[in-house]
Amino acid sequence: MADVEYGDLGTPRDDVEALAVVAEQVDRAALERFPKLRLVANYGAGYDLVDVDACRERGVVVTNTPGVTAAATADLAMGLILAVLRRIAAGDRVVRSGRWGSGWADEPLRGDEVSGATLGIVGLGRTGQAVAHRARGFEMQVLYTRSKPDDDPAYRPLDELLGQAEVVTLHVPLTDETRGFVDARRLALMRDGACLVNTSRGQVVDEDALVAELVSGRLRAGLDVFANEPDVPSELHALDNVVMTPHLGTATEATREAMTRALVDNLLAVERGARPPNAV
Repeated sequence: MADVEYGDLGTPRDDVEALAVVAEQVDRAALERFPKLRLVANYGAGYDLVDVDACRERGVVVTNTPGVTAAATADLAMGLILAVLRRIAAGDRVVRSGRWGSGWADEPLRGDEVSGATLGIVGLGRTGQAVAHRARGFEMQVLYTRSKPDDDPAYRPLDELLGQAEVVTLHVPLTDETRGFVDARRLALMRDGACLVNTSRGQVVDEDALVAELVSGRLRAGLDVFANEPDVPSELHALDNVVMTPHLGTATEATREAMTRALVDNLLAVERGARPPNAV
């Protein structure tokens, strides 16, 4: 695995032993094109685009780069919370349009206090914990839910959390269990004016149902991920109650360097015949 090339997963190759992939679909058909493949190294923590079962059947190791993405993603989640509640993006548009200082009043841009707001965290892994740490610094009241209930006073079952939180932030992997689990019924449980923040995967939310809630103006949102990236529902483009970013969760210099080091460590381990440090 000493030679490194950029290539197309649609082109068959009988000399490729490792694939380093970023947001690429590695399914059974792709695996058939690389008969000598030993490793699929995903550049990122999520590996929902890789058919892990098919890889396992063929003896192909799958790795990812977890543990180094939490801080940057948590920072972005907090940024989206601030941007929505304090209407930062809308204010930026007012300044750029020249309406500020020309008879414009600030009433339309009055937002909500972040301090004292109730934050509901869905998923308390590394990123969820990092968000909780940051939110407490803003004096938010933090609740959370996760797959295993516990006796912590801050724990809530998901449906209960959705009804209590003023801001709900999603930090779960995309699995068969989480795909579309924030559906129309659960969105309807959220309080009027509540904000949904998603920096995990777009498919964990029923996007059509969310768009309907946002168009109606009942909910607000900060979205870094979408169901069919890079396509974004056209209805969202003109809405002032949603702030959108183009999947920037891990997009910092330090985090991308750490992800690259982790990916290379996985490659080198497999080349030596050792178990990679981040095998899925």
